[in-house]
Amino acid sequence: MTDWRALLLPHRLFLMALFAGFVLWCALSLRWDWLPQYLPLVIEGLWRTIWILGVTCILGFALAVPLGLAQAIGPWYLAAPARVFCTIIRGTPLLLQIWLLYYGFGSLFPQFPWLRASELWPYLRQAWPYAVLALTLSYAGYEGEVMRGAFSSVNKGQLEAARAFGMPRLTIFRRIWLPQAIRNVLPTLGGETILQLKATPLVATITVIEIYAVSSRVRADTFIVYEPLLLLALIYMIIAGIIALIFRRIEARVPDRRQG
Repeated sequence: MTDWRALLLPHRLFLMALFAGFVLWCALSLRWDWLPQYLPLVIEGLWRTIWILGVTCILGFALAVPLGLAQAIGPWYLAAPARVFCTIIRGTPLLLQIWLLYYGFGSLFPQFPWLRASELWPYLRQAWPYAVLALTLSYAGYEGEVMRGAFSSVNKGQLEAARAFGMPRLTIFRRIWLPQAIRNVLPTLGGETILQLKATPLVATITVIEIYAVSSRVRADTFIVYEPLLLLALIYMIIAGIIALIFRRIEARVPDRRQG
């Protein structure tokens, strides 16, 4: 069944009509007179949310690959630290990690005069580097465990055949092992990216102005509660839908070369 025919199923048509009716009711019955005034701030917060999400996912995945590889085939002195890191990240709340970095390390840096005089100080005194670091480490911790399973699931016969043909280890990793490992976990990566999106509001607790912080400011300034929250929910749903669509497109385009 094609995608368009799937959309024409009776229950889906009913749900779409119900959603359209709800959107129309919200547009006509609720207060939106505050939106033009706060629209620039909404756009800025939305951009910052997307920017934080993209940067932390890219950096986090770049860290997750060596973490997963170390746990899958690394010697004990590499596998043990990687396992401990993933266990700590997955076993502690993300909010706690953000606060430890910002209120912990962030409060220690001003005590060093040489650091305050360096070119890094204009960045270290802001909140967003700690938010990016915390979210990056969190994504790396979860995806490191995912990549461990992905590397272990690749058919070892293909790797042995490549070695028998004299292919260098780096080439085997780059052309066979890593692509198939990523292909095996694409659905999981998509889900984890959406979870990362839902984790971004936590950075508002350390004064980073992203889209959730903007909605909180609107509520505090205007005492309008439901409309900013509904707009926030709609924005998150749209971004999550785009992420899911992107990963589905990637899954459809990447050939499945797994062998039994």
